[in-house]
Amino acid sequence: MMNEPVIDFFHLKALLLLMNEADIAEAIGELDNEKIIQLFRLLPKSTATDVFSYLEPEEQRHIIENLAENEISHIINTLFADDAVDFIEEMPANVVKRVLQTATPERRAVINQLLQYPEDSAGSIMTTEYVDLLEDATVREAFDDIRKNGANIENIYTCYVIKRSRLLVGIVSVKDLLLAQSDERISDIMDTQLIFAKTDDDQEKIAGMFKKYGLLSMPVVDNEQRLVGIITVDDIVQVIEDEATEDFEKMHALAPSEDPYFKTSILSLAKNRIVWLLVLMLSATITGSIITGFEEAIAVLPVLVAFIPMLMDTGGNAGAQSSTLIIRGMAVGEIGIKDFLKVLWIEIRVAVLCGFILCIINMARIYLMNGRDIMLSISVTIALFGTVLLAKTIGALLPMAAKMIKIDPAVMATPIITTIVDAASLIIYFSIAKIAFGV
Repeated sequence: MMNEPVIDFFHLKALLLLMNEADIAEAIGELDNEKIIQLFRLLPKSTATDVFSYLEPEEQRHIIENLAENEISHIINTLFADDAVDFIEEMPANVVKRVLQTATPERRAVINQLLQYPEDSAGSIMTTEYVDLLEDATVREAFDDIRKNGANIENIYTCYVIKRSRLLVGIVSVKDLLLAQSDERISDIMDTQLIFAKTDDDQEKIAGMFKKYGLLSMPVVDNEQRLVGIITVDDIVQVIEDEATEDFEKMHALAPSEDPYFKTSILSLAKNRIVWLLVLMLSATITGSIITGFEEAIAVLPVLVAFIPMLMDTGGNAGAQSSTLIIRGMAVGEIGIKDFLKVLWIEIRVAVLCGFILCIINMARIYLMNGRDIMLSISVTIALFGTVLLAKTIGALLPMAAKMIKIDPAVMATPIITTIVDAASLIIYFSIAKIAFGV
């Protein structure tokens, strides 16, 4: 049996110091539990805290369960407040209790305050570590304050100007401070055109504001416009990723999950899928009932059955195209409920154009491949045109209707729209066939 190679901890530590914290966290994620602790303890304290914030919850929990009280205390007291809250929210009660026992009273108070804000609100993702300056302070006093308190602040490049009552009145950048005279007042150089969020604003709305105004950070105020925190762009990137993932899962009939794929149990993966599969399976009985209702037409013209898959697939794809574009447009703020009629007019014209092209090709194909049966070609072609027109209209309007009644538009995506369009396309198809062939 071969001996395990001896680890050169001295050179390993030197190598780690040359790496970015995010890269170290990624490397830790590839190790087994025993080596995770060994590597984590090689890191300097300041680096260890930064690396900890990048780790997955399972790795964070394992590290906390194997550290001494003083080591836990250093981590929880030096993590940025928003990262500390994110960590606490993912931990079981016994771990949370142990961690909070090692936190300073001030840090516990901040964590408890942030935990009280509603999930997905601005308050739940903000940090309370920022640079605030009094409006009547001088530039020299501002720099003294930044030097004194800036070491443990995530973003010192934008400073927030307040009155003594903590009322937010302006912002000033470090660039503005560097270019100003040392005896100038902050109130004379600050920007009073404020873009801010309130603590109960939805985080998806905040993400839209970051994109619109190209922000790196945003102040958060309470109902009296007193400054209580800031949101930084790294938190917004995470919000955008989470929202996009959730919408993607809903659009494809999956229950949203926050766990990575390889770290989700088979039972959880199945549970996230089975409910929608059952709903869609049972809804397919509607399609079956429609086909049963046209048994006479099918008995007279069995060839009608051959075109059902083509009509249903084309309708489903046409509806999915429209719904995807509309949901995406609403997600990035390009399309609003007020655009209902405008969207309808655009999609009708697109449907007519697409339907016309599909019908020409389809009519020629059916005519040549089915014994030059002109009546059959015309019947299927008209049904195809009606299906495309209906599918694109439904695909565009259902997500907007969902938004109107406060339902996530992603729920009205491909699976539901496909089910509705399938049923409608069969009704159109067999109704036209019955009229055309006098069945």
